[in-house]
Amino acid sequence: MARKRRKRRADRTPSPSGQRTVAVNRRARRDYEVLDTLTAGIELRGSEIKSIRNGSASLAQGFVSVEEGEAYLRDVHIARYKPAAQANHDPDRPRRLLLHRAEIDLLAGHVNAKGRTAIPLRLFLARGWAKLEIGLVRGLRRYDNREKIRAREAARQIARYVR
Repeated sequence: MARKRRKRRADRTPSPSGQRTVAVNRRARRDYEVLDTLTAGIELRGSEIKSIRNGSASLAQGFVSVEEGEAYLRDVHIARYKPAAQANHDPDRPRRLLLHRAEIDLLAGHVNAKGRTAIPLRLFLARGWAKLEIGLVRGLRRYDNREKIRAREAARQIARYVR
């Protein structure tokens, strides 16, 4: 008797911690120095969460703003969900972040400080809920990036000599 094989898609399987990463802002750690991170829920519409589960989100230009005691995620593109047809969402609308009051106050203080901002680092699904990892960051100068490159090159040369 032949055993039935269950197909398992790699992109649908969550990690052992129950989280599945949907989108990552890869440029964030290169262009900014991450000082601290927060995790927030996102207020979404039905077609948005379905689109996120399909993996159709981009954090590239996104940032977090605080207005009137509420935190908002801006300039994050969540593609339209085709089967939703007319009940679809605006792909670039501002989305409210679900944070505790103390976290919003921390975020507001950080965003209002000179040279600092808050950006989305990673969008993931945790037990079916869409969550956002927010980085409290400071922009890197060009010479900071050059220093990183020099340190990396020096480490490579040392590793070469050790071998």
